[in-house]
Amino acid sequence: MAAVIQSSAVLAQSPTYLRNQFAAPVQIPVPGSGKQITYVGDTFEEEDWNFVHNMPKSSREQNERSYGPLAYSTNRRWSEGPERGQPDSLMIIPTPPNGLTGSAHALQITTMHSGVPGEQSYDVQQDDLILNVSTRLGSSIRASEMPNCVVRLYLPHPDVWENRTGPHFGMRLGVRTTAEKPRQGLFSIGTSLQNEPYWPGIWVHFRSKTTRGIDKDSVLLKVRANSLGHDFPVKEIPAEQFGWWTFGMSVSTDGRIHYFARQGVDDLRPQDLMVSKNPYGYDAERVTSFFFNICNRNDGRTWSTPFAIDDPQFFVVNSARIDQIVERKLQYQMRKAEAKNSTKR
Repeated sequence: MAAVIQSSAVLAQSPTYLRNQFAAPVQIPVPGSGKQITYVGDTFEEEDWNFVHNMPKSSREQNERSYGPLAYSTNRRWSEGPERGQPDSLMIIPTPPNGLTGSAHALQITTMHSGVPGEQSYDVQQDDLILNVSTRLGSSIRASEMPNCVVRLYLPHPDVWENRTGPHFGMRLGVRTTAEKPRQGLFSIGTSLQNEPYWPGIWVHFRSKTTRGIDKDSVLLKVRANSLGHDFPVKEIPAEQFGWWTFGMSVSTDGRIHYFARQGVDDLRPQDLMVSKNPYGYDAERVTSFFFNICNRNDGRTWSTPFAIDDPQFFVVNSARIDQIVERKLQYQMRKAEAKNSTKR
């Protein structure tokens, strides 16, 4: 089990924090801390794992069209993102070398036709693959419960990347808070407290040596976002370190988001913390989803970089409420299965 660290200890070690000796220490969950919620997540080891694409994909963000029904995995752990749609190809593959012990399979994610279905925008677009959290549990996770998540991501050889300097992949959380926003409506005046969604994450940017001013291929990790909502760089990965990396994100009780990365597939440690932020200046109140972005140049012929992910996992430090929810879900499913079998007999 990963550790939970005190922010005061991190403050003393990390130049990315401003030390406040008068502030009470807040626990920072290292991703992998607490209890794994196995009702959420995937191993990709099911022999009949399948994804029902239900094309055309959604593009509500671009043209306010959802094109339902939404795509989904047959194990009901994954779904299409209604804002930007699903990746074109989700393929179970043999786990790339040096992966998790005991893992035989991983999920390869690629896309070509990102953006509005049937249209080529000739710029970078993205698709979403949602790991169902609140939709599967029937409840969001409170920040006070210290939710956190982990995934192993395989960075392939530089020769097979889409030859484009810029964002290629994202690991994201769906988060909500209460924020003061302008009132909606033609005759509305002033502001009100409103439910505000936002999506912090870790972005994988490729730096191609074919781009002017770049001598060697590398990856630049960027975090979304600072208090103004801007992405910023946190770590560069040289090409010789491509392969498996472990990424994680966590939410502490004060609403901050914490971003972690470690080379290889071993569990994350306190020293793997890259930075902690309040994206957009918000304090997170609850987490609703854990999802991935895949990006490419939407020209109708260029495939995205073939990334593989393995064992996306979701954890909760203070898990009592979620344990009860999962137990009720499992009991309901058992009763439903028993009733179905009785009908067949």
